[in-house]
Amino acid sequence: MLRATQGSAAVQHHSNIKDFTVITPSAPMAANTHGGRAKCLQRLVRLEMPVPKTVALPFEAVKGIADGEMPDLRAILAEFPENALLSVRPSSQDPDWGGPGAVLNIGINDARYLQLSEEIGPDASSLMYLRFVQSYAVHVARLDPDEFMQATDYPKAALADALASYFDEMDEDFPQAPAQQLGEVLRSMARAWEGTTARLLRQAKGAPADAGLGLVVQEMTLGVGQGICGSGVIQGVDATSGERRIIGRYLGQSQGRDALDADRAIYLTKDPRGPSLEERHPEIYAQLLAHLDVSRRRLREEMEHEFTVQNGQLFILDGLRVQRSSRASVKVAVDLAKDGVISKEEALLRVPPNMLSELLHRQVSDKATRDVVATGIAASPGAAAGQITFSSNEAQALAAQNEPCILVRRETAPEDIRGMNVAKGVLTERGGMTSHAAVIGRGLGLPCIVGATGITISMRKKTLTTSDGRAFRAGDVITIDGSSGQVLAGEPPLIEAALDGAFQTLLSWADEVRDIGVRANADTPVDAQTARNFAAEGIGLCRTEHMFFVGDRLTVMREMIFADTPEDRRAALDRLLPMQRDDFGQLFEIMAGMPVCIRLFDPPLHEILPNDREGLRDLAEALDLPMSDVTRRVEELSEFNPMLGMRGVRLGITVPEIYEMQAQAIFEATAKAAAKGVTIVPEIMIPLVSAKREVELVKARVDGVAAAVAVRSGQTFDYRLGVMVETPRAALRAGDIAQHAAFLSFGTNDLTQMTYGLSRDDAGRFMSAYVSQHVYDEDPFQFLDLDGVGELLQIGAERGRAAHEGITLAICGEHGASELAIQFCRDRGFDYVSCSPFRVPVARLSAAQIAIRGNKPPMTPAA
Repeated sequence: MLRATQGSAAVQHHSNIKDFTVITPSAPMAANTHGGRAKCLQRLVRLEMPVPKTVALPFEAVKGIADGEMPDLRAILAEFPENALLSVRPSSQDPDWGGPGAVLNIGINDARYLQLSEEIGPDASSLMYLRFVQSYAVHVARLDPDEFMQATDYPKAALADALASYFDEMDEDFPQAPAQQLGEVLRSMARAWEGTTARLLRQAKGAPADAGLGLVVQEMTLGVGQGICGSGVIQGVDATSGERRIIGRYLGQSQGRDALDADRAIYLTKDPRGPSLEERHPEIYAQLLAHLDVSRRRLREEMEHEFTVQNGQLFILDGLRVQRSSRASVKVAVDLAKDGVISKEEALLRVPPNMLSELLHRQVSDKATRDVVATGIAASPGAAAGQITFSSNEAQALAAQNEPCILVRRETAPEDIRGMNVAKGVLTERGGMTSHAAVIGRGLGLPCIVGATGITISMRKKTLTTSDGRAFRAGDVITIDGSSGQVLAGEPPLIEAALDGAFQTLLSWADEVRDIGVRANADTPVDAQTARNFAAEGIGLCRTEHMFFVGDRLTVMREMIFADTPEDRRAALDRLLPMQRDDFGQLFEIMAGMPVCIRLFDPPLHEILPNDREGLRDLAEALDLPMSDVTRRVEELSEFNPMLGMRGVRLGITVPEIYEMQAQAIFEATAKAAAKGVTIVPEIMIPLVSAKREVELVKARVDGVAAAVAVRSGQTFDYRLGVMVETPRAALRAGDIAQHAAFLSFGTNDLTQMTYGLSRDDAGRFMSAYVSQHVYDEDPFQFLDLDGVGELLQIGAERGRAAHEGITLAICGEHGASELAIQFCRDRGFDYVSCSPFRVPVARLSAAQIAIRGNKPPMTPAA
């Protein structure tokens, strides 16, 4: 005998608020008031699909429930047949934001249980009642789940045990009144949504802090009984690849989504591995396919349907957009457009630009177990596994043995480019989104995590210690996920990059509609080839100093730095000249006539020198000098604030031999290309300019070198000289500077640093606190500051164009691929943006979406 009493429902209701809406074809409801599930169910009703009767509670009503104000429960129950069992499901505005789990079989009690035992049998009815008791006890009454894990071999005994456990835990019988059951379920789900954990989880998925939850109450079609009964889930697309095929399972005599987990479930389509719904019940299978096809064509989306079969009759309980991978999202959007279901423009708008970043790199498998040992800033996307190494020399040695490695540093310096070039990934303890490691990592397409919290690196002991006390040594294998910022122990399964036909098709459509150019920041022939592969329209920034860290060039460059006279410096630079000439020649050949903008040497000289004892010893040996002399020279070149010291154009004016060598290399490569019949118009960019006279001095020297090379080679060629605007004064005096420049390219990395007085390498230490306390709305190194830095960009563009009408305007900082920056530049008539090679596809798609939207600003910031 089942022990229970007819509990009384505490029923309160509003007198002037519409608590619920019966879902009909014409009922007033929207996703932003009732949630996506409710709106989709209405669409299915409009398509005349067999949807059981459903009532939707709007966000406002659910929030009221969480605050203790219940709707008119008896009025809700009155919408359904007497003795009907009900289910409640969440309906958030975006299904990706999640919500509490569904609760089934609300309304079952002792009396209804006895009726069902006569109708469908005691075992089936016992399992239904047991399911509700377990769900109610755990999710509504918040009882220990272990007390309600009854085995179902003997359903009636299991039910009796569950009811007894409920009485023992609550000191009262299981509630019997359907109104009370429904009210408590609604209250539980509403409060779960408002909880701190749920709020943090959905905010991590991009939901606003005040995102609302709707609830849908639906009449149950039981899925169990004497005839053909069961439940299942069907979708028409592979959620991982995006390929069109029927996916799902069906389980006879079951409810909800049981078919997805049960070993007894059968396939939907004919399958050699086992029986299928298509074979056993072909008429039901045909109806499912028809409903799925109608959903795709009329709802213009790939849908997943949850369904039940009751005595041979099919019911569609739910319809949700198929949750899918980035790869599948691109494939689905392209296929829908190709099939004429949506337009090309809509297909472009359906793919978030940053989603493309995931397709360009390997990723940790969604099914992998993650042993997270540290987290940091996800500075460059993709995943990589390898042995820990703490120096660039060790990384090069491992690469020579074909051993993958992860370069781990407190922070990287320019000389670490040697190690970064051969490592599979980079992890640093310090730094932010525009730190050296982050910028170079993105340029190389190298997974990178910077500013990792909770780790301690000992370069002497060669250990990495995590906050939980685990110590990793050189040679231990770790994985870095540059898309999430997680550092993982070991080597979980990885998924390869996906640059398939759908990816290429989508970007070709993007190029048809965008109206601003996209170039790449490329420093080496490898970078240039990557940029060309991603259809960049030229190189917008070639940082020539990165060429000096390859092979034996570094030693020659250091010899030049240690030279005491201009003649000795020129002798060393003469050895670098053919190397630079070959580099530029390769760039010109790879870009095949496209513009190549080459920035002259920028960093202070001390950054070329080693900063540790081992490096100083190696340098002393290479230069055949006493260790004391090398150490003294390095100390002499050190600066209190290198960012504001002798670098860029200041170095070019005080040590002119460097710029002269670089100009000669550029022009000799240009002349060589001209001799082959290839027309190249190189663009030479002067860094860190703040005064017109700096441009005049450098231009005079570059013009002289160009004339000399033209005479020696017998070739005529043109070139364009411009300025990298990265100081506030250059932006303010752009009118003066533009008189001597063919282009102004705004370097937003340094311009942001100098405008804010912030070091991009150190800002990560306090930036999260600043953003959380609303000192800054966003990290200005990730999102272009439209008010401060943006005003300088606008002033510089307006004054530069007023003084030189035909001047070319561009940005080449790390903001170049961000949607906000592209929108800003497009609105102000900039000619192009330039970004890291692996961000070029992102910029192409962002530019296309902006052109499609016109002058409407993006809904949310996108980096």
